[in-house]
Amino acid sequence: MLNTPVHQSHAAQLLFPWNKPFVSGTGSPLLPVRMTPAFHGKRRNFGVRYVPTNIKAIATTGTEKSTSIKVVVTVQLTVGGLFSNLGLSRGLDDITDLFGKTLYLELVSADLDPKTRLPKETIKGYAHQTSREENEVKYESDFVVPEDFEDIGAVLVENEHHKEMYLKNIVLEGFPNGAVNVTCNSWVQPKFDNPEKRIFFTDKSYLPSQTPSGLKRLREEELKNLRGNGQGERNTADRIYDYDVYNDIGDPDSSADLARPVLGGKAHPYPRRCRTGYPRTKTDPLSESRSGVPYVPRDEAFSEVKNLTFSAKTVFSALHALLPSLETAIVDSELGFPYFTAIDSLFNEGVNLPPLTKNGFLRDLLPRLLKTIIDTGEDILRFETPEMIDRDKFSWFRDEEFARQTLAGVNPYTIQLVTEWPLKSKLDPKIYGPPESAITKELVEQEIGGFMTLEEALARKKLFIIDYHDLLLPYVNKVREIKGTTLYGSRTLFFLLPGGTLRPLAIELTRPPANGKPQWKQVFTPCWDATGHWLWRLAKAHVLAHDSGVHELVSHWLRTHCAVEPYVIATHRQLSAMHPIYRLLHPHFRYTMEINALARLALISAGGIIETSFSPEKYSMELSSVAYDQQWQFNLQGLPADLISRGMAVEDPTAPHGLRLTIEDYPFANDGLLLWDAIKQWVTDYVNHYYPSANSLQSDTELQTWWTEIRTVGHADKQNAPGWPELKTPEDLIGILTIMIWVPSGHHSAVNFGQYTFAGYFPNRPTIARKNMPTEDPSEEQWEFFLKKPEVALLMCFPSKIQATTVMAILDVLSNHSPDEEYIGKEIEPAWAENPTINAAFERFSGEMKKLEGIIDARNADKNFKNRSGAGVVPYELFKPFSEPGVTGKGVPNSISI
Repeated sequence: MLNTPVHQSHAAQLLFPWNKPFVSGTGSPLLPVRMTPAFHGKRRNFGVRYVPTNIKAIATTGTEKSTSIKVVVTVQLTVGGLFSNLGLSRGLDDITDLFGKTLYLELVSADLDPKTRLPKETIKGYAHQTSREENEVKYESDFVVPEDFEDIGAVLVENEHHKEMYLKNIVLEGFPNGAVNVTCNSWVQPKFDNPEKRIFFTDKSYLPSQTPSGLKRLREEELKNLRGNGQGERNTADRIYDYDVYNDIGDPDSSADLARPVLGGKAHPYPRRCRTGYPRTKTDPLSESRSGVPYVPRDEAFSEVKNLTFSAKTVFSALHALLPSLETAIVDSELGFPYFTAIDSLFNEGVNLPPLTKNGFLRDLLPRLLKTIIDTGEDILRFETPEMIDRDKFSWFRDEEFARQTLAGVNPYTIQLVTEWPLKSKLDPKIYGPPESAITKELVEQEIGGFMTLEEALARKKLFIIDYHDLLLPYVNKVREIKGTTLYGSRTLFFLLPGGTLRPLAIELTRPPANGKPQWKQVFTPCWDATGHWLWRLAKAHVLAHDSGVHELVSHWLRTHCAVEPYVIATHRQLSAMHPIYRLLHPHFRYTMEINALARLALISAGGIIETSFSPEKYSMELSSVAYDQQWQFNLQGLPADLISRGMAVEDPTAPHGLRLTIEDYPFANDGLLLWDAIKQWVTDYVNHYYPSANSLQSDTELQTWWTEIRTVGHADKQNAPGWPELKTPEDLIGILTIMIWVPSGHHSAVNFGQYTFAGYFPNRPTIARKNMPTEDPSEEQWEFFLKKPEVALLMCFPSKIQATTVMAILDVLSNHSPDEEYIGKEIEPAWAENPTINAAFERFSGEMKKLEGIIDARNADKNFKNRSGAGVVPYELFKPFSEPGVTGKGVPNSISI
């Protein structure tokens, strides 16, 4: 189970020296106790007085007109928080509830006193518990609001309990114009731990210049609290957003082999992550020591879902407990699969694990993976058969599927049009050898088989490439020093056939000069002889390992998780919770900082799953930094600009979406552009409502500071790079926000939720290659072995058994939708519903999402779209907006939540 940290004061633990907590209403005698005062120091009540017997607020003056209202506070039950039966403070809190002193509320007027120009006195009172359901508790209080108090702008909340509580919302009922809503969705710490009252604004949005006079001070104060002072170590209960470099990937105090360079700065440019303030390591003063779970601001933590409900944090913990069991079951870390039926056994029979009696909860948390054989009582790790293999067991072996997945697989972001010939490296030839590719004109025309000349193919946009040559070549010699792996620079060339599908033409693998040996490079092609055909299969395995690494480190981690975190931090630091742009973006940042913190702990850390199971190994994050430096631009994160930059589309005002695709049947682009356009229209409607002119945008001090901070602090190492738009017009803002919503929703879904479908059967997408090509400086013995046992040579090149099963388990989790997932366009935010114009715009957007579902189904049923339909082909559904829980291969959540 997930154990949420419980925050209690030491005084509370010492006050009542009995073992069993007092629970009101059970008939137990009340032990003689001395209650502590309700407040520290004096507190005056204005407008109401507190009556313990009926908890009603009574007006202190009888002449002025007033309105009687009811305030209803909804608190969500949590694990380890409010109402957990843990510790002595539960007894204290039950007594507090009994006396109706759980939540102390202050209603804040939106306006200043017109005579004094000072804040009006707040209306104060307690809320008492009135009902308790399975997942939440209601607290209520009656207030009398004088007529001259005018609009309620905010509610201040003080938690009188000794444990944190999760406030969902506050509703103020009884006003002539309807209820006033306050959406909280936030943890409130006990006043004993944090005496600062929490500020919650009503759901009405205001630009800074439109802020009611009575809320301006609170607006500034809340932002100041969220920024912190940049000092000290962060605690679990903090709500402070600040920046730091990635200096916590390594663990040099444990081992010199686990030391890693700091990412972020001139040497290794990188986006910034959330500052934790943890102490530096003893070995390296530039590196930060590791914590059990890195700090994230309290409200960024995962929601606590009861019992067996999927929670990413819980499942990560389960995987952390599972891996030692795997290592025990698979003693030899270098052991591969002796034959292909042994791979099939992972789905049919599973891997026997040591008894999980002490960790029985693992079976509940990972029901797709962990099974118990009833007859023997043994625990096994058994994988669900991925849909791709379930439809066609041999699809991974075919060249047409290899090519199709570049357009409709899990990494559709790297294929690009060939626009220049000959292919040539930009690396220094003095270090890496001759820059010219070994893929020649003659070879291409031979493989095309008389369709056309090379020049015609280039002119008619028929040649496409996945080019990892220059990105990987500088790491080849470094990676080869690591036992049990190898690496090449690679290029893979494709030809667009008349039917709209791609045909692989050639794979080039390159090794730079090393150890007195010159550069080695060789081109492999689909062949009709046995030896050439097996070499081609081995070359594909190497390229797929390269693509798996680039996908996970660049297309997935860098371009979504990592690049988005500075947007999250800046939004909380610079945009008030009442700012309309904050409220537009907030759903798209849910859980991202927490999942990133967990990734730094277990996935991308030194010695973590990525390093031990993917091609770049210990240089994985360094390679990600190189890709950020060389490739990442803000404007290219938008789908149309990305497609144009890769030559996969050109601007055409007469075409749908204003783009004409170079490959008409490109499922990722076809469906993605529909989602992109819908997001852009929703953002356009939203922005134009709040910013009718360029002047209204340019005068928004919060927004301008926000955009400046994202560029100059969050992405400081790229602040002078091209691609940053100005923020002068509503159109500028629409473009920026569309990218910021697209990346955590559409982009992330496209590269994440198909992972188990396409890589769950790892021969289709091996994450690492362990053996050199048989033709690279082979000994006579090695060559003879390949000729006699080519299948074994391929299996030896694949990941080891421990590498494969570890990655398969991780991909199963990463591809999973939780029951509390929030899908794009499905549920309206309360603040949007408050405004009729925004409410109507969202309804249109939601309708577009429902239409998109039907369009994708129709496309997948159309036999003319050969890249998404056909015998044994997995239909392309990654942009279908909605999904049921589980591994479904569809669904577009609002945010990066896994």
